[in-house]
Amino acid sequence: MKKRQKKYRRLTYGFENSIEIYEYLDGRYGAPGEKREKKKGTTPEQIRKRNQWNRERKARHKLKTWFQENDYLALLTYRRAARPQDMKAAVLDFGKAIRKVRRGFRKRGYELRWIRNIEVGPNGSWHIHLIINRIPDADLILKKAWPHGMVTFKHLYEEGGFANLAGYITKTPETANKYGENLVETSHHSSQNLPVQEPERRKLARWPKKPMEKEGYCLDKASFYEGINPVTGCRYRYYTLIQINRRI
Repeated sequence: MKKRQKKYRRLTYGFENSIEIYEYLDGRYGAPGEKREKKKGTTPEQIRKRNQWNRERKARHKLKTWFQENDYLALLTYRRAARPQDMKAAVLDFGKAIRKVRRGFRKRGYELRWIRNIEVGPNGSWHIHLIINRIPDADLILKKAWPHGMVTFKHLYEEGGFANLAGYITKTPETANKYGENLVETSHHSSQNLPVQEPERRKLARWPKKPMEKEGYCLDKASFYEGINPVTGCRYRYYTLIQINRRI
């Protein structure tokens, strides 16, 4: 009987100032035509964590591709009398406002790009965190488009490769306590004009004993994680390489 050959894979995502690496042992390894290994059962908690990990990864890649330092992180609040009845109403409020903002950008010759999270706390306090690209008068355009309450702004900063911001803009009631918040419902979404490149895919002859090295880059130790996939039982790791002399 022919011995099964393990297949190691590496996915490489390249960005302006960083490279993200995902390495794993393919759970389907074996001779050509072999059946996929039987999957192990997953718990609801494992599924929830995996889904959140994917949300953060997708948001982080959009941020790295389309946003930069000094773009805006806006907070849109509601006056008590203007609070929506439910999430559906809040989504409609946001939709009306963002269409006005988009028109304001187009009049000035720019394309609007955004990522948002609508959130409500246990006391019924609604608010929206919104990331938008910065153009002249962007703050004035957004304030004029939002009639329900106040709008405040912060500038984005890229420390950690937007990892913290990606978690913050995708947070759920289960992850909100990480940011010192208590939420009962959230809704995450982004504009459709934020495509990201597919990763470079490579087969590896053996499992790398240490993270990949690349000249001009250093390992972001905080990003390094290695574990066992609970579904396939196979090992995997992911980490980020940061450009050393990056352009500011």
